[in-house]
Amino acid sequence: MQTNLAEFIRNTPDGDEADAILRKCVHCGFCTATCPTYQLLGDELDGPRGRIYLMKQMVEGAPVTRSTLTHLDRCLTCRSCETTCPSGVQYGRLIEVGRKHAEQRVARPVRQRLMRRLLAGFLPRSGLFSPAMRIGQQVRPLLPKRLRDKVPVRQRPLAWPTAKHPRKMLMLAGCVQPSMMPNINIATARVLDALGIETVIAPQAGCCGAIRLHLGYTDDALDDVRRNVDAWWPYVEQGVEAIVMNASGCGATVKEYAHLLRDDPAYADKARRIVELTRDLSEILPAFEEQLVAAARRRGIHTVAWHPPCTLQHGQQLRGGVESVLAALGLDVRLPVDSHLCCGSAGTYSLTQPKLSYRLRNQKLERLHALEPQLIVSANVGCIAHLQSGTSIPVTHWIELVEHMLAAN
Repeated sequence: MQTNLAEFIRNTPDGDEADAILRKCVHCGFCTATCPTYQLLGDELDGPRGRIYLMKQMVEGAPVTRSTLTHLDRCLTCRSCETTCPSGVQYGRLIEVGRKHAEQRVARPVRQRLMRRLLAGFLPRSGLFSPAMRIGQQVRPLLPKRLRDKVPVRQRPLAWPTAKHPRKMLMLAGCVQPSMMPNINIATARVLDALGIETVIAPQAGCCGAIRLHLGYTDDALDDVRRNVDAWWPYVEQGVEAIVMNASGCGATVKEYAHLLRDDPAYADKARRIVELTRDLSEILPAFEEQLVAAARRRGIHTVAWHPPCTLQHGQQLRGGVESVLAALGLDVRLPVDSHLCCGSAGTYSLTQPKLSYRLRNQKLERLHALEPQLIVSANVGCIAHLQSGTSIPVTHWIELVEHMLAAN
């Protein structure tokens, strides 16, 4: 694809990146076949190829309209198109550039601006979000269904392991996960403890930056990124083995830290080291399968439907690790038809695009139900809460299932 960048973006980091990505696109259209929104809406501009054309026009100086913003907003950023693309177009990075500049050039309706500002200011701040979630859980039966869908039933927290081990790994607690589903983090620590690894949480670390980044608040997102690098760096210097991610959405973002801070001389080298250390749980546990099998007992669950989050299979390009661990533990792990398609959660997407989000959820649940599972497992808190809101089958994080099967429980 030939490009001719406009003066406002030429010879800038965003312009250089957009130009390089656009030039890789060969218009083949393979991406449309795996785009959830294109499949639902059938509009070329609601598929990756159409959005790429919109962004090309934008960086070449064409007028940016509210329609442009709408089509970019409808993108889930699931990155299924990246997995499909034979030319290696990094669509996820391109749309972040496109959204950033569209936000600067188009005035949103007041209601949209207020909602997005509220989400960007509220969700990443656990000091605000956690007490609000506790109140919501207490009055959950009284809430309207749409709001009740966003408030999971309160969990009874497991006990955090107290043993000390020479081997240590950092873990990102996250911003919404500790209050929505605290046992994901606790189960992670308990499983690693059973394997002789101590889990450490840096108190000053918080939101990975994804929420603000995807909402277009790039500067605020980079502040989140720098805060986490600063919080983790003393532990990195002390020699932690890895930085563990049990929320695939966070993992996909943290693995972009080196790219996000590439032009920051104070943080670029540190960010590269953070990325080198960052591992999803599904990258760590397969090496311990023999130990897990020796420590585990089957407890009533036999058939499991596995929903791989987009941020795991497309964002991080990780497949097979979860299935390997669960299969080694004697479980029948089943993958639904069109498992590559998004469930519609996609961070704040279920709040900003509820109609499309619920259509995708219902489509995903129909295919998961066809597997007749006893349990649905996933690897991202947003996917779990979103899917659970539409089914009576329990939906949980796969590490909680592994923890449940350990003999030490």
